[in-house]
Amino acid sequence: MKEGCLKKRMEEVIDRRNYLKLMGALSFGVAAPALIARPAEGKIFDGLHNVSRTLPLMGTLVNITILDQSRNKAQEVSEKAFVRMKETIKIFDRHDSDTPISRLNKKGVLHDIPPEMSVLLHQSAHFNHVSRGAFDITVLPLLKLYKETFKKTGVSPTLQQINKKMAVVGFDKIKMDKDKIRFSSEGMEITLDGIAKGYIVDQAANLIKKHGVKYALINAGGDIRAIGGKGPEQAWKIGIKDPKGTKQYVEILSFNNGAVATSGNYENYFDKEKLHHHIIDKTIGDSPRQMVSASVTAPTVMEADALSTTLFTLKPDESIHLADTLADIETMIITQEGRTFMSEGWKERKLKA
Repeated sequence: MKEGCLKKRMEEVIDRRNYLKLMGALSFGVAAPALIARPAEGKIFDGLHNVSRTLPLMGTLVNITILDQSRNKAQEVSEKAFVRMKETIKIFDRHDSDTPISRLNKKGVLHDIPPEMSVLLHQSAHFNHVSRGAFDITVLPLLKLYKETFKKTGVSPTLQQINKKMAVVGFDKIKMDKDKIRFSSEGMEITLDGIAKGYIVDQAANLIKKHGVKYALINAGGDIRAIGGKGPEQAWKIGIKDPKGTKQYVEILSFNNGAVATSGNYENYFDKEKLHHHIIDKTIGDSPRQMVSASVTAPTVMEADALSTTLFTLKPDESIHLADTLADIETMIITQEGRTFMSEGWKERKLKA
């Protein structure tokens, strides 16, 4: 679907669940925080013009809101940020056969790795290490197996099918050097879906800051990056969606600078019971069952994105422990039974929902 065909009212409403049905070209993971308070478009607050624009990107709606003394500057910087995002998306779209990641997955080797991809590969290796293997970009064969099997048969794959795919899963099977990446096992494929979306949002945020903008917010379907609050001494209010749907938000965070992302089982799933979904625990070859959502705050969306996926696959106490070992990382975990686990720093951010 071309951007020009989208109705204006669709661009003005961030409704990830409905819009994914229309704009499902990319699937960089699911994140469910929602922006619950921002100035109305075009208004002037504290001498700052508010410019807000929304475009369909990465299988969701991406909104960039900038507050600046110059309306023209805010509009120009917003446009440049979207251009930067589109440039970066082209590198990581595994659904496009002519992107670097698609060529790697097809041939099992890639020379002349783009700098952006090199960064994410090394960051993926870092998160794989700190999580003791829980974050693993080689799970794509398993993910595709579940998606295709449910689509064709309506039931989960057999144990034999799962074990066959698990044989080619493992970060240790990726061989990287300065100029090349290759797979050591035939049938391997990688997905950067659990980290690329955050990186792309950070690229836009870096550009916005480089142009001297002090107050901005990017909301990419729930992967959120805040810059300087919504004006002098005013914080953004970020609501964390209730995964059970009993109320609108389970938490409301006060945010000036940094990022937040959520991974959950409730939107991108393959079966009606939501037992099999887009997050795979490679140790069992299936989706983890204990969690319904894992939210993370971090300095960058890339970190929040990768860690929310990672913590979703661990036990609650393991998730809290891992977050506590990492600088500037906080988390909130919600289990199937409705129990909530929070790191100490998370409690300091939250307001009453």
